[in-house]
Amino acid sequence: MPERIGRLPNDDVAGRCAYQGAPGAFSHEAVIDLRPWDEPVAYDSFEAAIAALKAGEVGCALIPVENTTIGRVEPAASIIEAAGLTVVSEVWRPIRLALMAPPGARLGDIRTAESHPAALGQCTGTLGELGITPVEAYDTAGAARAVAEANDPTRAAVAPTRAAEVYELSILRNDIQDSADNRTRFVLLSA
Repeated sequence: MPERIGRLPNDDVAGRCAYQGAPGAFSHEAVIDLRPWDEPVAYDSFEAAIAALKAGEVGCALIPVENTTIGRVEPAASIIEAAGLTVVSEVWRPIRLALMAPPGARLGDIRTAESHPAALGQCTGTLGELGITPVEAYDTAGAARAVAEANDPTRAAVAPTRAAEVYELSILRNDIQDSADNRTRFVLLSA
């Protein structure tokens, strides 16, 4: 059974938990695993997720703030510090990155890999060894969605394996993170 975090006063009723990213992102996975009683609500940016929490549109937000490979996850950490919200709890979660592309694409044909800057920073060594140019996107799963829509066999995404399922991509290589102990600290916030 996954670890579950952060009891809030409204947990006895149907809750909503904000996260940054598209369905299939690491933050989406974290909400599903850690707050299964809440409806995950996606926002395009950390700012939008925090604003939704402050406006009362959601009961909480689950946001990544630190990673063992790259350090602080920005701009999330700075936004949280300035927002004046309460940190209810925190949890470290393992992060496993996969390189995914449209069905039929081959690893040797991949020229670029798109993802959130934090995810790209966690696999720079592997991408360099493969001769793949990193391309920044707003989100891991959003990058997977864009790669699926483009259907270009030279483009790949760096994202969680769930994103490959959601966007019907083929995984070309699992565990491309540079560190075997790649973990991210998520904080649960309430207004």
